[in-house]
Amino acid sequence: MPRHNSDSSNEQKSHQLPSSMVAKEFGEVNVRNTGQELQILFTILMEPQGEEAEGWQTGVALDASASMKDFYGRKLEGKIPPDVSEEYEKKGWLESRIEEGRRVKSFQKAAYEDAIQRGYLRQSPNIVQPLAQQFIAYLAENLDAHGGTTVIYWACGFGSEIEVLGDFSEAECRTLDVIGPKSINFGNSTILAPAVKYFTERFVDAKRGMFIFITDGRVYDLEAVKQYTTQLAKDIASGKRHPVKFVLIGVGDQIDKSQLEELDDFNTDTDVDIWDYKIAKEMASLVQIFAEVVDENQIVAPIGTIYDSAGNVIKKYTDGLPAKVSISMPPQSQWFEIEVYGQRIRQSIVLPKV
Repeated sequence: MPRHNSDSSNEQKSHQLPSSMVAKEFGEVNVRNTGQELQILFTILMEPQGEEAEGWQTGVALDASASMKDFYGRKLEGKIPPDVSEEYEKKGWLESRIEEGRRVKSFQKAAYEDAIQRGYLRQSPNIVQPLAQQFIAYLAENLDAHGGTTVIYWACGFGSEIEVLGDFSEAECRTLDVIGPKSINFGNSTILAPAVKYFTERFVDAKRGMFIFITDGRVYDLEAVKQYTTQLAKDIASGKRHPVKFVLIGVGDQIDKSQLEELDDFNTDTDVDIWDYKIAKEMASLVQIFAEVVDENQIVAPIGTIYDSAGNVIKKYTDGLPAKVSISMPPQSQWFEIEVYGQRIRQSIVLPKV
Protein backbone atom coordinates (compact mmCIF):
# COMPACT_ATOMS: atom_id res chain seq x y z
CA MET A 1 0.00 0.00 0.00
CA PRO A 2 1.66 3.28 -1.08
CA ARG A 3 2.32 5.60 1.84
CA HIS A 4 3.15 9.21 1.14
CA ASN A 5 5.56 11.11 3.37
CA SER A 6 5.26 14.88 3.77
CA ASP A 7 8.20 17.25 3.89
CA SER A 8 7.72 17.88 7.60
CA SER A 9 10.98 17.15 9.42
CA ASN A 10 9.25 15.63 12.43
CA GLU A 11 7.15 13.21 10.42
CA GLN A 12 8.35 9.65 10.59
CA LYS A 13 8.00 6.95 8.00
CA SER A 14 4.71 5.10 7.89
CA HIS A 15 5.00 1.54 9.17
CA GLN A 16 2.95 -1.43 8.05
CA LEU A 17 2.49 -3.62 11.09
CA PRO A 18 3.64 -7.24 10.63
CA SER A 19 0.83 -9.66 9.84
CA SER A 20 1.57 -11.48 13.09
CA MET A 21 0.62 -8.31 15.02
CA VAL A 22 -2.58 -7.62 13.11
CA ALA A 23 -5.93 -8.74 14.53
CA LYS A 24 -7.47 -11.49 12.41
CA GLU A 25 -10.40 -9.24 11.49
CA PHE A 26 -8.12 -6.67 9.81
CA GLY A 27 -6.24 -6.81 6.54
CA GLU A 28 -3.47 -4.25 6.94
CA VAL A 29 -2.70 -1.68 9.60
CA ASN A 30 -0.44 1.24 8.71
CA VAL A 31 0.78 3.66 11.38
CA ARG A 32 2.46 7.03 10.86
CA ASN A 33 3.68 9.18 13.74
CA THR A 34 3.71 12.86 12.72
CA GLY A 35 4.91 13.97 16.12
CA GLN A 36 1.57 15.64 16.73
CA GLU A 37 -0.62 12.58 16.24
CA LEU A 38 -0.74 8.99 15.06
CA GLN A 39 -2.34 8.54 11.65
CA ILE A 40 -3.84 5.09 11.25
CA LEU A 41 -5.05 3.50 8.03
CA PHE A 42 -6.49 0.00 8.23
CA THR A 43 -8.64 -2.33 6.17
CA ILE A 44 -11.26 -4.86 7.18
CA LEU A 45 -10.20 -8.31 5.99
CA MET A 46 -12.58 -10.12 3.69
CA GLU A 47 -12.67 -11.97 0.40
CA PRO A 48 -14.09 -10.05 -2.58
CA GLN A 49 -17.88 -9.93 -2.46
CA GLY A 50 -20.62 -9.69 -5.09
CA GLU A 51 -19.50 -8.28 -8.42
CA GLU A 52 -15.97 -7.80 -7.03
CA ALA A 53 -15.69 -11.62 -6.74
CA GLU A 54 -16.34 -12.23 -10.45
CA GLY A 55 -14.02 -12.53 -13.43
CA TRP A 56 -10.73 -13.21 -11.66
CA GLN A 57 -7.77 -14.90 -13.29
CA THR A 58 -5.15 -16.13 -10.86
CA GLY A 59 -1.53 -17.25 -10.90
CA VAL A 60 1.30 -18.37 -8.63
CA ALA A 61 4.90 -17.64 -9.66
CA LEU A 62 7.69 -19.54 -7.90
CA ASP A 63 11.16 -18.01 -7.63
CA ALA A 64 13.64 -20.49 -9.16
CA SER A 65 16.81 -18.46 -8.70
CA ALA A 66 19.88 -20.17 -7.20
CA SER A 67 19.33 -18.51 -3.80
CA MET A 68 16.00 -20.39 -3.54
CA LYS A 69 17.33 -23.85 -4.43
CA ASP A 70 17.70 -25.10 -0.85
CA PHE A 71 14.08 -24.15 -0.11
CA TYR A 72 12.93 -26.74 -2.66
CA GLY A 73 14.57 -29.55 -0.65
CA ARG A 74 17.56 -29.71 -2.98
CA LYS A 75 20.29 -29.39 -0.33
CA LEU A 76 21.92 -32.37 1.39
CA GLU A 77 22.38 -31.92 5.12
CA GLY A 78 24.40 -34.04 7.54
CA LYS A 79 27.90 -35.54 7.60
CA ILE A 80 29.47 -38.76 6.34
CA PRO A 81 31.76 -40.35 9.00
CA PRO A 82 35.46 -40.78 8.12
CA ASP A 83 35.29 -44.60 8.19
CA VAL A 84 32.36 -44.55 5.76
CA SER A 85 34.27 -42.17 3.50
CA GLU A 86 37.14 -44.69 3.46
CA GLU A 87 34.64 -47.39 2.57
CA TYR A 88 33.37 -45.32 -0.37
CA GLU A 89 36.92 -44.66 -1.51
CA LYS A 90 37.68 -48.39 -1.60
CA LYS A 91 34.56 -48.92 -3.68
CA GLY A 92 35.69 -46.24 -6.12
CA TRP A 93 32.83 -43.90 -5.20
CA LEU A 94 35.16 -40.95 -4.59
CA GLU A 95 36.69 -38.81 -7.30
CA SER A 96 39.98 -37.02 -6.76
CA ARG A 97 40.96 -33.94 -8.77
CA ILE A 98 43.09 -30.80 -8.59
CA GLU A 99 41.30 -27.47 -8.03
CA GLU A 100 43.30 -24.23 -7.73
CA GLY A 101 46.46 -26.20 -6.94
CA ARG A 102 44.82 -28.33 -4.26
CA ARG A 103 43.71 -31.94 -4.40
CA VAL A 104 40.03 -32.28 -3.53
CA LYS A 105 37.77 -35.30 -3.31
CA SER A 106 34.09 -35.43 -4.26
CA PHE A 107 31.50 -38.14 -3.81
CA GLN A 108 29.88 -39.86 -6.75
CA LYS A 109 26.11 -40.30 -7.04
CA ALA A 110 26.29 -43.85 -5.66
CA ALA A 111 27.95 -42.58 -2.48
CA TYR A 112 25.29 -39.92 -1.93
CA GLU A 113 22.48 -42.41 -2.48
CA ASP A 114 24.03 -44.87 -0.03
CA ALA A 115 24.65 -42.14 2.59
CA ILE A 116 21.02 -41.02 2.34
CA GLN A 117 19.77 -44.61 2.66
CA ARG A 118 21.94 -45.16 5.74
CA GLY A 119 20.79 -41.91 7.34
CA TYR A 120 24.07 -39.98 7.21
CA LEU A 121 22.66 -37.42 4.79
CA ARG A 122 19.16 -36.08 4.35
CA GLN A 123 17.55 -33.59 2.03
CA SER A 124 16.72 -30.14 3.34
CA PRO A 125 13.02 -29.56 3.96
CA ASN A 126 10.99 -28.39 0.97
CA ILE A 127 9.27 -25.31 2.37
CA VAL A 128 8.08 -24.07 -1.03
CA GLN A 129 5.88 -27.03 -1.99
CA PRO A 130 3.32 -26.91 0.86
CA LEU A 131 3.16 -23.13 0.63
CA ALA A 132 2.64 -23.20 -3.14
CA GLN A 133 0.00 -25.92 -2.87
CA GLN A 134 -1.92 -23.87 -0.31
CA PHE A 135 -1.99 -20.75 -2.46
CA ILE A 136 -2.80 -22.63 -5.67
CA ALA A 137 -5.64 -24.55 -4.02
CA TYR A 138 -7.05 -21.46 -2.34
CA LEU A 139 -7.03 -19.31 -5.49
CA ALA A 140 -8.37 -22.06 -7.74
CA GLU A 141 -11.23 -22.97 -5.41
CA ASN A 142 -12.21 -19.56 -4.07
CA LEU A 143 -11.36 -16.97 -6.71
CA ASP A 144 -10.41 -18.12 -10.20
CA ALA A 145 -13.23 -17.76 -12.71
CA HIS A 146 -12.34 -21.08 -14.35
CA GLY A 147 -11.33 -23.00 -11.24
CA GLY A 148 -7.69 -23.34 -12.29
CA THR A 149 -4.65 -21.33 -11.15
CA THR A 150 -1.70 -20.85 -13.50
CA VAL A 151 1.66 -21.88 -12.04
CA ILE A 152 5.09 -20.88 -13.32
CA TYR A 153 8.72 -20.92 -12.24
CA TRP A 154 10.51 -17.61 -12.78
CA ALA A 155 14.13 -16.42 -12.55
CA CYS A 156 15.33 -19.60 -14.28
CA GLY A 157 18.45 -19.99 -16.43
CA PHE A 158 20.12 -16.63 -16.88
CA GLY A 159 17.56 -15.20 -14.44
CA SER A 160 14.95 -14.03 -16.92
CA GLU A 161 13.59 -17.35 -18.18
CA ILE A 162 10.24 -18.88 -17.25
CA GLU A 163 9.02 -22.46 -17.09
CA VAL A 164 5.23 -22.88 -17.23
CA LEU A 165 3.85 -25.79 -15.21
CA GLY A 166 0.24 -25.28 -16.34
CA ASP A 167 -3.17 -24.60 -14.80
CA PHE A 168 -4.17 -26.56 -11.71
CA SER A 169 -7.46 -27.06 -9.90
CA GLU A 170 -7.77 -27.35 -6.14
CA ALA A 171 -7.75 -31.17 -6.37
CA GLU A 172 -4.89 -31.35 -8.89
CA CYS A 173 -2.50 -29.21 -6.86
CA ARG A 174 -2.57 -31.68 -3.95
CA THR A 175 -0.37 -34.07 -5.94
CA LEU A 176 1.71 -31.38 -7.65
CA ASP A 177 5.45 -31.80 -7.10
CA VAL A 178 7.08 -28.43 -6.51
CA ILE A 179 10.80 -29.17 -6.54
CA GLY A 180 12.12 -26.58 -8.98
CA PRO A 181 12.25 -26.27 -12.77
CA LYS A 182 12.63 -29.44 -14.82
CA SER A 183 13.74 -28.24 -18.27
CA ILE A 184 15.80 -25.21 -17.18
CA ASN A 185 18.45 -24.75 -14.51
CA PHE A 186 17.96 -22.65 -11.40
CA GLY A 187 18.74 -19.05 -12.34
CA ASN A 188 21.99 -17.20 -11.75
CA SER A 189 20.07 -13.96 -11.30
CA THR A 190 16.59 -12.92 -10.14
CA ILE A 191 14.71 -11.03 -12.85
CA LEU A 192 11.07 -10.35 -11.90
CA ALA A 193 9.72 -8.32 -14.84
CA PRO A 194 9.31 -11.27 -17.28
CA ALA A 195 7.09 -13.11 -14.78
CA VAL A 196 4.98 -10.01 -14.23
CA LYS A 197 4.61 -9.49 -17.97
CA TYR A 198 3.73 -13.15 -18.52
CA PHE A 199 0.61 -12.81 -16.37
CA THR A 200 -0.43 -9.35 -17.55
CA GLU A 201 -0.02 -10.25 -21.23
CA ARG A 202 -1.59 -13.70 -21.03
CA PHE A 203 -4.61 -12.44 -19.08
CA VAL A 204 -4.90 -9.01 -20.66
CA ASP A 205 -8.65 -9.47 -21.21
CA ALA A 206 -9.41 -10.78 -17.71
CA LYS A 207 -11.80 -8.64 -15.70
CA ARG A 208 -9.47 -8.87 -12.68
CA GLY A 209 -6.14 -10.50 -11.89
CA MET A 210 -4.57 -11.78 -8.67
CA PHE A 211 -1.00 -13.03 -8.98
CA ILE A 212 1.22 -14.35 -6.19
CA PHE A 213 5.04 -14.27 -6.35
CA ILE A 214 6.83 -16.51 -3.86
CA THR A 215 10.42 -15.32 -3.33
CA ASP A 216 13.22 -14.62 -0.88
CA GLY A 217 13.01 -10.96 -1.87
CA ARG A 218 16.23 -10.56 -3.82
CA VAL A 219 15.31 -8.88 -7.12
CA TYR A 220 17.92 -7.58 -9.57
CA ASP A 221 15.66 -5.62 -11.92
CA LEU A 222 13.74 -3.51 -9.40
CA GLU A 223 13.88 -0.32 -11.49
CA ALA A 224 12.54 -2.10 -14.57
CA VAL A 225 9.70 -3.54 -12.48
CA LYS A 226 8.90 -0.04 -11.17
CA GLN A 227 8.80 1.40 -14.68
CA TYR A 228 6.48 -1.34 -15.86
CA THR A 229 4.32 -0.95 -12.75
CA THR A 230 3.95 2.78 -13.37
CA GLN A 231 2.74 2.25 -16.94
CA LEU A 232 0.45 -0.56 -15.84
CA ALA A 233 -1.09 1.61 -13.12
CA LYS A 234 -1.65 4.47 -15.57
CA ASP A 235 -3.32 2.11 -18.05
CA ILE A 236 -5.62 0.81 -15.31
CA ALA A 237 -6.40 4.33 -14.07
CA SER A 238 -7.28 5.48 -17.60
CA GLY A 239 -9.48 2.45 -18.25
CA LYS A 240 -7.20 0.96 -20.92
CA ARG A 241 -7.02 -2.33 -19.04
CA HIS A 242 -8.62 -4.12 -16.10
CA PRO A 243 -7.16 -4.07 -12.56
CA VAL A 244 -4.51 -6.49 -11.32
CA LYS A 245 -3.02 -7.17 -7.91
CA PHE A 246 0.47 -8.56 -7.33
CA VAL A 247 1.35 -9.99 -3.91
CA LEU A 248 4.93 -10.86 -3.00
CA ILE A 249 5.24 -13.67 -0.44
CA GLY A 250 8.60 -13.72 1.36
CA VAL A 251 10.03 -17.11 2.39
CA GLY A 252 13.10 -18.20 4.34
CA ASP A 253 15.02 -16.74 7.24
CA GLN A 254 17.01 -14.14 5.27
CA ILE A 255 14.28 -12.34 3.38
CA ASP A 256 15.28 -9.05 1.79
CA LYS A 257 12.33 -7.09 3.18
CA SER A 258 13.67 -3.78 1.87
CA GLN A 259 12.81 -4.62 -1.74
CA LEU A 260 9.42 -6.07 -0.82
CA GLU A 261 8.60 -2.90 1.09
CA GLU A 262 9.92 -0.72 -1.73
CA LEU A 263 7.49 -2.24 -4.20
CA ASP A 264 4.63 -2.19 -1.69
CA ASP A 265 5.26 1.52 -1.03
CA PHE A 266 5.88 2.41 -4.66
CA ASN A 267 4.01 5.52 -5.75
CA THR A 268 2.83 5.52 -9.38
CA ASP A 269 1.21 8.98 -9.14
CA THR A 270 -2.18 7.29 -9.56
CA ASP A 271 -4.77 5.92 -7.14
CA VAL A 272 -4.02 2.41 -8.39
CA ASP A 273 -2.23 0.18 -5.87
CA ILE A 274 -0.51 -2.69 -7.69
CA TRP A 275 1.84 -4.33 -5.16
CA ASP A 276 1.48 -5.77 -1.69
CA TYR A 277 3.75 -8.08 0.29
CA LYS A 278 3.46 -10.60 3.10
CA ILE A 279 5.95 -12.74 5.02
CA ALA A 280 4.82 -16.37 4.78
CA LYS A 281 5.54 -17.37 8.37
CA GLU A 282 3.66 -14.30 9.68
CA MET A 283 0.44 -15.04 7.78
CA ALA A 284 -2.38 -16.24 10.00
CA SER A 285 -4.68 -16.86 7.04
CA LEU A 286 -4.46 -16.99 3.26
CA VAL A 287 -7.29 -14.47 3.15
CA GLN A 288 -4.63 -11.88 4.01
CA ILE A 289 -3.66 -11.69 0.34
CA PHE A 290 -6.85 -9.59 -0.01
CA ALA A 291 -5.66 -7.08 2.60
CA GLU A 292 -5.44 -4.33 -0.02
CA VAL A 293 -8.15 -5.62 -2.34
CA VAL A 294 -10.92 -3.59 -0.77
CA ASP A 295 -13.51 -1.23 -2.15
CA GLU A 296 -13.37 2.02 -0.18
CA ASN A 297 -17.10 2.43 -0.70
CA GLN A 298 -17.98 -1.07 0.51
CA ILE A 299 -19.91 -1.11 3.78
CA VAL A 300 -19.01 -4.04 6.04
CA ALA A 301 -21.29 -3.24 9.00
CA PRO A 302 -24.31 -0.93 9.52
CA ILE A 303 -22.67 0.93 12.43
CA GLY A 304 -19.29 1.03 14.16
CA THR A 305 -17.44 2.95 16.86
CA ILE A 306 -13.67 3.36 17.30
CA TYR A 307 -12.03 4.06 20.67
CA ASP A 308 -8.48 5.05 21.57
CA SER A 309 -6.48 3.41 24.39
CA ALA A 310 -7.77 6.03 26.86
CA GLY A 311 -11.35 4.95 26.15
CA ASN A 312 -12.27 8.06 24.14
CA VAL A 313 -14.52 7.79 21.10
CA ILE A 314 -12.43 8.98 18.15
CA LYS A 315 -14.79 8.06 15.32
CA LYS A 316 -18.37 6.91 15.05
CA TYR A 317 -20.03 5.49 11.94
CA THR A 318 -23.81 5.67 11.99
CA ASP A 319 -24.39 5.22 8.24
CA GLY A 320 -22.15 2.19 7.72
CA LEU A 321 -18.60 1.10 8.53
CA PRO A 322 -16.44 1.13 5.37
CA ALA A 323 -13.87 -1.56 4.45
CA LYS A 324 -11.05 0.99 4.56
CA VAL A 325 -10.79 3.26 7.60
CA SER A 326 -8.57 6.25 8.35
CA ILE A 327 -8.29 7.68 11.88
CA SER A 328 -6.07 10.02 13.91
CA MET A 329 -5.10 9.40 17.53
CA PRO A 330 -2.99 10.99 20.29
CA PRO A 331 0.73 10.12 19.84
CA GLN A 332 0.91 8.28 23.16
CA SER A 333 -1.84 5.82 22.17
CA GLN A 334 -0.95 2.13 22.48
CA TRP A 335 -3.93 0.61 20.73
CA PHE A 336 -7.40 1.26 19.34
CA GLU A 337 -10.60 -0.73 19.53
CA ILE A 338 -13.41 -0.99 17.03
CA GLU A 339 -16.86 -1.90 18.30
CA VAL A 340 -19.01 -3.67 15.75
CA TYR A 341 -21.93 -6.09 16.07
CA GLY A 342 -21.72 -5.82 19.86
CA GLN A 343 -18.07 -6.93 20.02
CA ARG A 344 -14.83 -5.04 20.47
CA ILE A 345 -11.71 -5.81 18.44
CA ARG A 346 -8.46 -4.46 19.86
CA GLN A 347 -5.44 -3.63 17.71
CA SER A 348 -2.01 -2.71 19.08
CA ILE A 349 -0.35 0.17 17.24
CA VAL A 350 3.02 0.17 18.98
CA LEU A 351 5.54 1.09 16.29
CA PRO A 352 8.32 -1.44 15.64
CA LYS A 353 11.72 -0.45 17.01
CA VAL A 354 14.43 0.11 14.42
